Amino acid sequence: MANNQEPRLTPELLLRTYAAGIFPMAENAADPTVFWVEPEMRGILPLDRFHVSRRLQRTLRRNPFEVRIDSAFDAVVAACAEAAPDRPSTWINAQIRDLYGGLHRLDHAHSVECWQDGRLVGGLYGVNLGGAFFGESMFSRARDASKIALCHLVARLRRAGFRLLDTQFQTEHLAQFGVIEVPRETYQKLLEDALKVACSFYLGPLSADDFAFRQSLTQTS
Repeated sequence: MANNQEPRLTPELLLRTYAAGIFPMAENAADPTVFWVEPEMRGILPLDRFHVSRRLQRTLRRNPFEVRIDSAFDAVVAACAEAAPDRPSTWINAQIRDLYGGLHRLDHAHSVECWQDGRLVGGLYGVNLGGAFFGESMFSRARDASKIALCHLVARLRRAGFRLLDTQFQTEHLAQFGVIEVPRETYQKLLEDALKVACSFYLGPLSADDFAFRQSLTQTS
């Protein structure tokens, strides 16, 4: 479902759309308007089925990045909005950046960040509501940075008791971690159940046990 939306949205209204299973996008970063999206098939990552390759597990154990939470939320969103060789155009426009900045100030949007030598080299951001986390976008300026951020996100969500990690769509890149597609009706039931749970995104330091992920059949990722 997609409808053009002329008036500027508010973060509070945006939370209500997420609770209804709908999210906004823009045609491109230069387009000032947004439209609503409610896919027929929704991408989700079952938290108990998350898996990584053996190579990525070794990288995780080396701890190549300093991983921070919410220390540079606006910078993460800005980096996700940048064009890249494999992504010449993004759907994150100025209105969306403002909206998610507002959600962050309301403690309903968070970033997981990878830092190296004092530089932000990768990360992701998304929205949390009840026991659901809605992943929005990720970026990487160093090998595996966005993948490590995803691993830290999943470890944090699992430890906190989150029920749903929504990826919006399934892509080949996300499928390697266990992302699947479910019909809209199934997603709505999963979302309804997740919204009944109160979860905090903030936790103490994660332990090695939190990163005991399943091994992927794909060993090259």
